[in-house]
Amino acid sequence: MFGENNLNNNMQDNMKGTIEKNKRWGKFIFGFVTGFATAILIVIGLNLQVANKFQLNSKSATSSKAEKSKESIDFTAVENKVNTIQQLINRFYLNKIDYDKMESGIYSGLVSSLGDPYSTYYTKDEFDLLMESTKGTYSGIGALLSQDPKTGIVSIIKVYEGTPSEEAGLHEGDMIYKVDDIEVTGMDLAEAVTHIKGKESSKVHLTIAREGESDYLQFDVERRKINVPTVISKMMDDKVGYIAVSEFDEVTYDQYTKALDQLIDDGMKGLVIDLRNNPGGNLDIVCKMVDEILGKGLIVYIEDKNGKREEFKSDANNKLKVPLAVLINGNSASASEIFAGAVKDYKIGTLVGTKTFGKGIVQQLIDLKDGSALKLTIASYFTPSGVNIHGVGIKPDEEVELSESAKEDKVIKPEEDNQLQKAIEIVTQ
Repeated sequence: MFGENNLNNNMQDNMKGTIEKNKRWGKFIFGFVTGFATAILIVIGLNLQVANKFQLNSKSATSSKAEKSKESIDFTAVENKVNTIQQLINRFYLNKIDYDKMESGIYSGLVSSLGDPYSTYYTKDEFDLLMESTKGTYSGIGALLSQDPKTGIVSIIKVYEGTPSEEAGLHEGDMIYKVDDIEVTGMDLAEAVTHIKGKESSKVHLTIAREGESDYLQFDVERRKINVPTVISKMMDDKVGYIAVSEFDEVTYDQYTKALDQLIDDGMKGLVIDLRNNPGGNLDIVCKMVDEILGKGLIVYIEDKNGKREEFKSDANNKLKVPLAVLINGNSASASEIFAGAVKDYKIGTLVGTKTFGKGIVQQLIDLKDGSALKLTIASYFTPSGVNIHGVGIKPDEEVELSESAKEDKVIKPEEDNQLQKAIEIVTQ
């Protein structure tokens, strides 16, 4: 993980400098404050009086302390209070006001108050970019991002070959602190992505925190049209097929089935599916992919807040007829865990690597009919055996930590990838 101690030391140094500066100015500040205190109080009193003139009908919006826990929002009171705040802003706020941004902020605040990092409001532009990215083609930098829901840190978990990200020198594990002048830590991941994407041939400036570096790194990365290869496949020694899936987008199923069919035609005797660093994606897509190897059976089921259950089943007869191993790690999340959970529960393969991320909830995108959209957590999902892995993850059948030498390599060679080598050993036994 990133060298947090280095950044913390920098921040502590900055704080020490501020403290020393304050000491030097202490006497002057004390005299200044004591002489200025009365004037401040007078100004504050004046401002409070002015503010009171704008209370209008907001009494009902501010007198709720004695009320019991609310079960719904009093929109009349909210409207009155918003009107009061807006009038105060219009009259006293120093800088130019972006009213479109102000309106979007109201909707965003409503959703963010849920405290759910996976629920968010999208403006029209943000929603358009989100939809574009799920199709597998977009104008961006060619990097796959993930976000830690506890810290809000946005990290690069894959840099695609031949893309602007690779050419600029970005690495897997880099943490994005700023996009241009906008801090993205804690921001919804999809919203952060919309700031990185943009017009083809334009540039985006990234401020990056990297493990081992004592200060932030700066990168100017050109945006280009990116055709994302979400599936990479090859035949390895001993007729072991290898399929790496980086995410579950609309294009992924066709890429996956084409790769699987080709390996079968080439005489594959064992299969390794690599879901390491795969953050998830489309529920329907991953179910179709499991359908290709499972045979008939329950893949996953979801339950909403009322206990209503919806099942996703495999109805195909083409059960995989060769030994299977699936590679997983701490960045394998959501749809990846649905795939891994079905493999584990039906014992149709062996999970190799380290415990998965632990995201066992489902989000739904809801079109708000004006171009904007809402992404909302609507259900929990369960593996075929009835396990909800949210916050827990899925343990591998064969736990194998990636070797230190492999971690240090920007691009891990197959022969140095001890997790991959263990998976090959399992399917060739």
